[in-house]
Amino acid sequence: MSKMYNVRISDELADKVEEMSHATERSKSYIVRKALEIYAKDYYDYQLALDRLRDKDDKIISSDDMRKKLGI
Repeated sequence: MSKMYNVRISDELADKVEEMSHATERSKSYIVRKALEIYAKDYYDYQLALDRLRDKDDKIISSDDMRKKLGI
């Protein structure tokens, strides 16, 4: 199942999506959908990293200690 969203984007961004659509021979919907998928995944990873960085109970170890633990 899928849902439809209506969004407003700048003329500049719309032109870029159009250009990418023609260059890749993909629909504009495909380009926007893939961009949102990538953004959502990256944003999730970014937010998780920020949360861990701000967690005072999460022990921070040095890269040398990490290498030792991984046997590198």
